[in-house]
Amino acid sequence: MSEPVREPRNIILVGPMAAGKSRLGRELAQRCGLRLVDADAEIEREAGASIAAIFAREGEAGFRRRERAILADLLMQDGIVLATGGGAVLDAGTRTLLPERGLVVHLHASPATQLARAAGDTARPLLQQPDPSAVLHALATERDPLYAAVAQLRIDTDDLAPSEVCARILDGLPTWLRSGAGA
Repeated sequence: MSEPVREPRNIILVGPMAAGKSRLGRELAQRCGLRLVDADAEIEREAGASIAAIFAREGEAGFRRRERAILADLLMQDGIVLATGGGAVLDAGTRTLLPERGLVVHLHASPATQLARAAGDTARPLLQQPDPSAVLHALATERDPLYAAVAQLRIDTDDLAPSEVCARILDGLPTWLRSGAGA
């Protein structure tokens, strides 16, 4: 007799830069008894270089190739909270894979909030432009529909403390996924 097929026990965080994916990922992983995996950190580890250095050396296209490959590998794991990079949803294959491999949570942050949170952060190559606000608005226009297409849950992080965002995510988890969350 075969065991019933069970959905992957993963929480996948998508959303724009500075929405809180990495920060919230740590708290969620701890509260759910899962392991945190940060896609950008894995890309840096594999490349032996920072995201900014990869962008400088290989351009955005080179970074996106690396991101697509790393995400394909990471999404085969179970029992993780995966904090993706803001552009993870740009690849159609990744967009298909995300909801197949876990519960996808869109952490939304307005461009104004993103700009305030990322102020002075030189490690974000896409913001190293004369008008970072315009860049964030353009990215939101392009990416927000893609986040919405893959996510089963959306949380606006603008006016919430990280603990409040985490609580809302935990409230939205299926019972089988929240079993380790103490909820």
